[in-house]
Parts: sequence; structure tokens; C-alpha cells
Amino acid sequence: MSRQPVDVRIEGTKRFASGTQPIPYYAILCMHSSLSKSRFRNTAGTILHMTSQDKRWVIPNKLPPEAATALHGYPPVLRQILYNRGYSTAESARSFLEIKPPSGTEPSKLLSMRDAVDRVRFALRQNEQVVVYGDYDADGVCATALLVLGLAKLGANIHGYIPNRFDDGYGLNIDAIKKLHADGTELIITVDCGIRSLAEAEFAQQLGIGLIITDHHRPGNELPQADAIINPKQVGDDYPEKNLAGVGVAYKLLSALLDSDDATDFLDLVAIGTVADLVPLTGENRWLVSEGIKRIRQPQRQGLQALIGVSGLHAHEIQASHIGFSLGPRLNAAGRLETALDAYDLLLTPDIARAATLAQQLEIQNRKRQQITREIQENAEDRFSEKQLEESFLLFVADPDYNPGVVGLVASRLTDKYYRPSIVGHVEDDFTRASCRSIPEFHITDALDECADILVRHGGHAAAAGFTVRNEHLPELISRLSTTAAQKLAGEDLHPKLSADLELPLEELDSDLIEYLGWLEPTGYANPRVQFASRNVKVVNSRQVGRDRAHLKLLVSDGKVVYDAIAFRQGDWHQKLPGNIDLLYIFEENEYLGEKRLQLNIQDIKATL
Repeated sequence: MSRQPVDVRIEGTKRFASGTQPIPYYAILCMHSSLSKSRFRNTAGTILHMTSQDKRWVIPNKLPPEAATALHGYPPVLRQILYNRGYSTAESARSFLEIKPPSGTEPSKLLSMRDAVDRVRFALRQNEQVVVYGDYDADGVCATALLVLGLAKLGANIHGYIPNRFDDGYGLNIDAIKKLHADGTELIITVDCGIRSLAEAEFAQQLGIGLIITDHHRPGNELPQADAIINPKQVGDDYPEKNLAGVGVAYKLLSALLDSDDATDFLDLVAIGTVADLVPLTGENRWLVSEGIKRIRQPQRQGLQALIGVSGLHAHEIQASHIGFSLGPRLNAAGRLETALDAYDLLLTPDIARAATLAQQLEIQNRKRQQITREIQENAEDRFSEKQLEESFLLFVADPDYNPGVVGLVASRLTDKYYRPSIVGHVEDDFTRASCRSIPEFHITDALDECADILVRHGGHAAAAGFTVRNEHLPELISRLSTTAAQKLAGEDLHPKLSADLELPLEELDSDLIEYLGWLEPTGYANPRVQFASRNVKVVNSRQVGRDRAHLKLLVSDGKVVYDAIAFRQGDWHQKLPGNIDLLYIFEENEYLGEKRLQLNIQDIKATL
């Protein structure tokens, strides 16, 4: 079959409630050229969930004898897990498990750190008005709060500025710079943004505003004009940890300005922003998060205590997963639906009553965010047929009715569900702003870089990115991205891969194993929670639970032991569940109504062959 790309486009028009001119919506896929373009025009239908049989389970080979010998001091299951993660010697395993701060990570190692410190100290001496210019996600909000609180300890005339997603968009904004200049701002320090803001940086310079950029996103070919740029990814920077979050880079600046002991007081914010931004939890990031979680478990900030409370968590039991699935999403919810100022104010306020009110507002916004995300995902899926999805290399959908605050979440869900690069956008009168999520086989930011000539702005990472494009260039952009996707992905096995550390019979699961797994914390991106596979497990009983009966509750047995199990978003298995199944799962301790029980958190189900 020929693999040349063909654009297939589903188009229509919608009107805003205000009655403005019709705005096009698009649903575009890159298809195999053997498929007729007209065959799919204006097609709509429901995309069925990819079946579990389509997911590839990857289980590593057993560790070799030399590694088993080197790791002989650890329990057998832990040896395999350590080996899978690249720790095959006693020394490397010990270093990983002890989580010691890496060497060579002093703030002074970052390029331009001296210039940044000198500029900040000049501002302190001159009592300049300083603004920390952040971002509206959890990483940016935590970074803004960190620098505002930290510089306030040094006596700075300091304020925070969180851009509004809907009015300002991402990153430095010329209108915002004008307003800050009118308010008397003399120095702007960006956090989690700015590395690609060439025109905005030049404008600030023209106004005589000092500018320090701290960012962790990949720079473009040209750097902005600034007093200092701190970004470990910039050319010529030898700093060993290239994957710091935005809040991690901001922490480095603060550490260079404060005594080290004073700076560590802010590691709780570093941990939240780092986990929420899905940077790799390896190397220095793992140490930062580990130390931060220790402080979260004994929260000193009223806002953090309140946030933990509305999340239904117990502070002393907080793990990285609680940040990723509970605390982070609530902080993100404010910026996704309205303004991130509620999240920012929550982290700053010392007032108990104010913290409780703000935390409850974030809880309400998070529930609303969940509902809107579900609705947009369903709408996006209804625009494509199952056949279209199977033959596509790239999914794209944009609509004026899509909330721009959640398009990234929808793109992420589409990519997770269908294992394709996904782009979801909000169409405005003149521009479309979109978020992208991708798969390991396709570097989405590289693909956008190839289209930089028709983009207003763009940036991101290998797996996630965003862009703004004028509507007249949108068809060309999608055509070019589709062509690139087809060229890169043709011949690839485009099925999601789920990794298990090893196969294990249920009878080998016990509380001792739970303790060993705890040694691997904090877990997250690039250091995932341990997953096991168990074959030919008998289903004792099953039932659907949760909202819309979306989840599956099981009782399973291998004939020797019986375990509770929960399979989130897999409730549709209930009607077709065979008597014996293979499971890929996380073994964990679950607390319900004050009682702790061991359970299987099922990631995937297959019928036993």
C-alpha cells in the first residue's frame, strides 16, 4: 500500500453567540493515499476505544547473572526492578535508593547565573520595582510564588504577574509589558517562559525595562535580548541536569541569592511544580522532589494545607502520585477556566480563612474542568469514524467553542487513547491557538520548528507543545504537519506499549513487597511506578462503579490468594469479561474509610489465551 499522505478535511462553520462572522472548524487527518478523499468528507461517527488486545505488553528479560550477583543484597523482585531502570551495580543502586543530591549542580554552574545575580542585587540596592512574570500552569504558578516569596525575604520591592490565558496568551506579552511599564516596573524576571519571546524582549529593552529570563523550554535558533538568560538547554550551558522544570530553574536563581538553608524552605513548591509539569523524575529532579515531599508532609503554608484538605488527602502520606493526580490538577484548574490568580494567591496567603476559601474555589473549578474536558473529548471523537482513526497518522480538531484552557488535556487524552500525535485548538476570529501531544516516535516540537515560517509563536518539548497560527495559514500548517507525520510514522508499529517490570504470580504479592516499592519513590515520568503482569487470573466477581459506571471493580484470584482490584476508565470490560484474564497492574495500598487494604490498580486487561 502506498504511504503518501493525503489531507482529509471535515469542515463547517459555527457562529459565536455574539453573532460575529462564521468561523471554520476543522477536523483533519493524514491518511494513506489509497483512501478516497471524498469517501470521508463530512463523515461523523463514534471512534471506538482501542481494544486491549491492540496494546503491546513489554516485559524485560530477566537480569543477567552478573547483575544478580552485583545486586545480591536486595530482594529478588527489587533486583529486577533496579536492573530495569538501569541500576545494575551495587554502587549505582545504592545511589539511586538513597537519593543524594547530585554533584556539580551548584547554581553557579548555570550559564549567565552570575549576570542574573548581579542584576537582581542591583535592583535590591536601588529599590527597583521588580515583577516576576510567570505562567498560568502549576509549574509557572509555583515558580512565581517561589521567587516572589524568596525575593521578599531579601527586602525586594517585588510583585508577581500571572498572565491570563484568555487575554494574554502564553509567555511574555507586549500589552502586559506596557501595563507593567506604566505601573513603574524596572525589572522583569520571567519564570517558565520567555525563551522564545524575541519581539517582546526587544520591546522591554526599548522601554528601558531590565529583563532576566529563566525558562526550561527548548530555545529557538535565536535568543531574546536580555540582561541574563538562565536555561540549562541553551547552547553553551554545561549544567548537568537539562530537564529541570520551570520552578526548578527559578529555584536555582533563588539558591544563588539566598543561603542554601533558606532556599530549601521553598522545596515544597519545587516538588509540586516539577511533578505537575511531567519532567523526568531522575537525577537532580528526583532529589528536589524527594526533599520537597518531606516538607509537604509537614506543610507550613496555609494554602498548601487547605489544598491537601479539599483533595481528601492526609499530608503525612503524600507521594508524588498525589501531586500528579490531585494537587497539581487543582492548581492548574484555575488557569484553565478563568485566571490562575486564585492558585497563586493560595500559595502566598498566610490567612487560614482565605486559604480555605481559595482551596474550595479550586476544587469547584477542577470539577468543572473535568466535565468540560469530557464534553470536548466526546465532541472531538464524534467527528471521526473508526476507520479514519485506524488509518491516520495525525489527529487534528479545532473549534471556536472549545475552551482553550483544556485543549491540551483533550489532546493528551486522544493521544493516550489512540496512540497518535493529537492537536486540539481553539479558533478565534483571526488566530487559532492549539495544544499538541505526541508519542515517542514523533517529536512534535521539531515538527513545529519546520513550520516556523507560518507560525505566530510556538514552543514545547518532544511530547507536548503549543502554537498560535493565523487562520489563513491553518490549512497549510496542518497539511505540512500531516506530511511530516506520515514520513516519520510510516512503517512504525503504532500501538501503545505498556511496560511491566516482571511477571509475578499473585501469591508473591505481600506487604513486604509494598515496602520495597516505597524505596523507589518519588516515582513519575521516566521513573514510573512499578507495574507487574500476572497471567491466567480467575475473575471471582466484577461490577461497574463510579460516575457513569466508568470504572471496573474486581475480585481476582490465582487459586491461592484473592485480591481486590480497580480498573479506572475500563468499565466497558464488565459486559465482556471472560472467566480468566491476564492483568497488568500497579500493586498498592489503598485506604478507604480508615481501613488500609492491598489492591491491584489495573492498567490493562487481556483475555487469557
